[in-house]
Amino acid sequence: MEKTIDETIQGTSLSVEKNSANKRKLYIESYGCAMNFSDSEIVASILATEGFNTTQNLEDADLVLVNTCSIREKAELTVRKRLEKFNAIKKHRPHLKVGVLGCMAERLKSQLLEEEKIVDMVVGPDAYKDLPNLIKEVDAGRDAVNVILSKEETYGDIAPVRLQTNGVSALVSITRGCDNMCTFCVVPFTRGRERSRNPQSILEEVNDLWKKGYKEITLLGQNVDSYLWYGGGLKKDFVKASEMQKATSVDFSNLLAMVAEAQPEMRIRFSTSNPQDMTLDVIRTMAKFDNICNHIHLPVQSGSNRILKEMNRLHTIEEYFELIDNIREILPDCAISQDMISGFPTETEEDHQATLAALEYVKYDFGYMYLYSERPGTMAARKLEDDVPMEIKQRRLAEIIALQREHCRYRTEEHLGNIENVLIEGTSKKSDAHWMGRNSQNTVVVFPKENYKVGDFVDVKIQDCTSATLIGKAIEASQK
Repeated sequence: MEKTIDETIQGTSLSVEKNSANKRKLYIESYGCAMNFSDSEIVASILATEGFNTTQNLEDADLVLVNTCSIREKAELTVRKRLEKFNAIKKHRPHLKVGVLGCMAERLKSQLLEEEKIVDMVVGPDAYKDLPNLIKEVDAGRDAVNVILSKEETYGDIAPVRLQTNGVSALVSITRGCDNMCTFCVVPFTRGRERSRNPQSILEEVNDLWKKGYKEITLLGQNVDSYLWYGGGLKKDFVKASEMQKATSVDFSNLLAMVAEAQPEMRIRFSTSNPQDMTLDVIRTMAKFDNICNHIHLPVQSGSNRILKEMNRLHTIEEYFELIDNIREILPDCAISQDMISGFPTETEEDHQATLAALEYVKYDFGYMYLYSERPGTMAARKLEDDVPMEIKQRRLAEIIALQREHCRYRTEEHLGNIENVLIEGTSKKSDAHWMGRNSQNTVVVFPKENYKVGDFVDVKIQDCTSATLIGKAIEASQK
């Protein structure tokens, strides 16, 4: 249940296979969304060619990079606390260099150099190829900044170094940026406009992952449903494309089919979708291919049409429900998860009740729920007063979480008695005698280890459950 209700920002230090020729040591911490973790793999790849091996021991590092998130104030506060720790280390190891990457770097730019005295380098999400030059500046004793947003960069020509991987699942970035100007969100300002990666480079990465033994990939983007390749360029410029470019263009449903056909034994997931951009073609493609997992993360943010309009979500709750109904009809076994914001400016009790009603209508399998956090520079921050008192926000969030917890239990209980195919990812956190993996619906399944191993696909009979986990036993083919 933790992933359903936990508001904390994930952070991890990452390590890669060592190159004996590299003499310097790099320590990376990543916070926030999966795109940041994917970007850290790109950064590690770039710096591996510049003489850096990564380390999990902060005390050994010559260079510390923090890949940051700005989606909520709590994420930035977490990073600032980490910078304080690095400052303490730097007092004893003055040669240590510290850089801030990602969305927080893009949003705050040179302020980080001025406010956080330990920061030597600030690098935005589109400037990672400039890291070799920036490190030279830092080595020469100068501060280094590059936060210029790009209209073309997709890092499609960089082979990511898989960091702290289980060797089973991998992230494959397909788009960057976002054109949906939700009034609460900083992503369009920190990651720029939408642009899509060449499908051929995506297929090459997927094929390479299969050769290396990976069994599952997640196609990744701020808004995967906006994927559109017509030869390069921003999505907004597609209207200017030639008739030939339009005729041979590849949208997300096409890309899904291409990937699924290229590696029919590999599981395919994707994240994140936007309700106003998801087409039924995507759902039909999911239904067509057994190796595309039956799970859609479909953020709604609020159940109130008035609040959705204030958020500039560009869809009504009725349109959202219609999409949900179509998903249920085409993919009856599809799990659906959500993002929800409690206490958006001007939210009334009536708006909150509409959100609870939306939860009841969909009965999501799981979700990510947060208090509204005003982000400087967004339209909401400029135009709307953060006028919902904190105690009311917290009470409403608690009610949302409690209802979602009920629905999580309801959905896991639907699996009882089923035989479900599970990809083993590792040992259960609670028992060394059990494996954990996920089914097609992205639900965690735990079962006795027996003679299976990480990376195996195993049919499991579901015998029990909690609100977040399925519990079962592997079965032999003859028992099916």
